[in-house]
This record gives sequence, C-alpha cells and structure tokens, in this order.
Amino acid sequence: MTITTEQELRGMQRAGRVVAQTLRALRAAVAPGVTPAELDALAGEIFAEQDAISAPRQVYGAPVHVFVSVNDDIVHGLPTTRPLQPGDVVKLDVTPFVAGYVADAAITVVVPPASPVALRLVACAEAAFRAAMGVARAGQPVNVIGRAVEAEVARRGFSLLRELQGHGVGRTIHEAPDVPNFYHPAFRTPLREGMVIAVEPMVSSGRSPRTRTRRDGWTIRTHDGGLAAHHEHTVMITQGQPLILTA
Repeated sequence: MTITTEQELRGMQRAGRVVAQTLRALRAAVAPGVTPAELDALAGEIFAEQDAISAPRQVYGAPVHVFVSVNDDIVHGLPTTRPLQPGDVVKLDVTPFVAGYVADAAITVVVPPASPVALRLVACAEAAFRAAMGVARAGQPVNVIGRAVEAEVARRGFSLLRELQGHGVGRTIHEAPDVPNFYHPAFRTPLREGMVIAVEPMVSSGRSPRTRTRRDGWTIRTHDGGLAAHHEHTVMITQGQPLILTA
C-alpha cells in the first residue's frame, strides 16, 4: 500500500507495534528445551491481547499464528513439538492483521551457545537489511534494494537465496511491488513516498541459492542443507531514511 493519510499511518504504526512486541517476547522465550509450538502459542496469546489475528492463517489458511523455521528451514516453517537444541538457528516470522492493517517482520535467533558460522550468518542478514535501508529512497527504482543486498551478502561470503523476496504489504500480506534481494534491470518500479514494503534478506551458509519445500507443503528449506538466516522489517519509503514500522 501507499500511505496517504494520517489514519493510514497510525494504523500501520499500530500493526508494527504488535509485530515488535511479539518478536521481543518470542526472542526472550527462545531457549534449549522450548518447542516451536510453544513459541507459536505464545504469539497467539499476544495476538489475542492486542485484538490481532494471524494474517497467514486468515489469507492462506496456515495452521499457525506465526512461522518458526529452524536451521536449514528458511521461511514458512510450521511450528513443531521438537525441543530446540543448543546451536539451533531459529527464524521467527510475525505477520498479524491489526484493525485492517498488516505488518510483517522476521528475526533470526541462535539458541546459545552459537557457532561462529551461525553468528556470522545472522550478522550477514542484518547487515544486508541495513545496506538496503541505505539506498531505499523515493524516486529510486526498486532494484536498488536488490543491488545493495546482493553486494553485502557476497562481501560476507554467504549465499543469497534468490528464489525468495520481499514485497509490498499493508492491506494484505503480499502486495505489489515485488522486492527481489538481487539486482535485475527489469525491476524498475519506482519507490514512491509513502509506499510500504517488506524488505527481507534471506541467506544461507551453503553453496546453493536454491530452495525446496518440505512435505508439509509450507516449510521452505535450503536445497543443500545449509543453515539459513532471515531478517525482515516493514518500512515506509520517504525522501530520506525509510521509516521502519516494525522496529
């Protein structure tokens, strides 16, 4: 969506605050022995308190409140009852509907003690997001985001999962424009002031940029079993630094 009124801005900010609150609670709850299913239940409690509902459940019929993806699972992981183990790389993806508005964000948390590779992988995803924020400005084509993400991931020596990308968001989960994490000259949609997009670098410690889907029909994992990290925020484009609505 493109925000054009104060009411729309307040609505998106409220949705963003619910996302941020939920991610803080989930991050704090990640520990050895905790199950992804328990994390999902915690998110459901927060959503209920905030009069929010799961957008993936509402739009796509996902059987979860939030997606929890572990290790080589990248996104859309269905929360399981397998207890988290030390060293697990956990992606927490939170996307609620709040009074008609949708905000979307994800973080990666490593269950301590973390391996050096896992720490560098998480830092790579976060740095790629920051690189995108450094160039995402009104008037620029959307592919400046992919150029910045791709360059930062390459600089840090990890693999970019090119089959997955960001997107417009606001009134539903996936809206125009597509926001690829790599540069392609065809993606020339101009970023407009007030445009709301989800920017979400996804990277792997493996060599393959490809993905595959588990038998559950939801969970997308790396093709070669490499660990994955995901960092995402919903942002509003401005003439200067984007406004991060889910921070």
